[in-house]
Amino acid sequence: MEPQSPTMLVVCGKSAAENELARCLKNNNTLKLPDDSPVTVVLQSEIESQENVGSDDVFRINSYVDLLSTSRFGKLLIYSPKLASTHDVVSSSKAEMEDRRIVPLVQYVVSLAMTEAINDVCRRNGNVRSKDGDKVAFAFFSGMPSLDVRIKWPNDLYLDGLKVGGILCTSTYKSKKFNVSAGIGLNVNNQKPTICLNAVLQRLGCVARQVQREEIIAAFFNKFECFYDIFITQGFQALEELYYKTWLHSGQRVIVQEKNEDQDQISEHVVTIKGLTTSGYLLAATEDGQTCELHPDGNRLCDLYLDWVEAPQAAIA
Repeated sequence: MEPQSPTMLVVCGKSAAENELARCLKNNNTLKLPDDSPVTVVLQSEIESQENVGSDDVFRINSYVDLLSTSRFGKLLIYSPKLASTHDVVSSSKAEMEDRRIVPLVQYVVSLAMTEAINDVCRRNGNVRSKDGDKVAFAFFSGMPSLDVRIKWPNDLYLDGLKVGGILCTSTYKSKKFNVSAGIGLNVNNQKPTICLNAVLQRLGCVARQVQREEIIAAFFNKFECFYDIFITQGFQALEELYYKTWLHSGQRVIVQEKNEDQDQISEHVVTIKGLTTSGYLLAATEDGQTCELHPDGNRLCDLYLDWVEAPQAAIA
């Protein structure tokens, strides 16, 4: 049996403090994979400049760092050219939260930050900067249209009716704190099996410019830090209006199939999606005006299977 090739992890930081932390992670052999498979950790300063490699698959670390404007999030970067799951690495480095009631809402903050990040990148690339002496002028450049990426509750991202990304948040409880980690999968260049951002841009006539992974991720952290601070200090209610403008479900009518206590009969009800409950589940209203809370995987008494009555482009499952 051939020995397993080690997974390469490139570590770097935006400032001197993060670069020192990167050196500590390498020297102390802190970064490991759950299955104890071999890992090779290198610092960005130890390898050739990522900008000069010339491959579309290479993550351009310097571009990412230059676009990052956060004070906390995203300043320590761990990059791997090939990795089975990013959760294998970030599972040991999580954000701590004490209030269990807001933990389920973190995924919504992450989803909103990603959709707004994509909007920001498109807007920024939709402007051409021209310099006239000391003056800087901006003109609209029609070559970068906006991308209408929407949120499908609870944790998927959709574009043109197809899934383009997803959010996975996991948490553990230790020492009276919830340790939360968030993973994001987004099809930027790979349109299989569904769709990707750049394929849609090309279809919309944008052939001269594509969005890059580096600018998407940097824009995400810039947005997430802002939204996270609002979330912690003011609650998710302060972000709800923007969230509802981004998700697919306001006013959608769905069929709820509910099992009785004996699990032998199923009744169907048509409900209308109204928003989210304070606990992060779907708030819906029945045809006679009663409100109910819908869970994605059911609860002790019932399993909920939702099918769209209207607008079948995105079904809740």
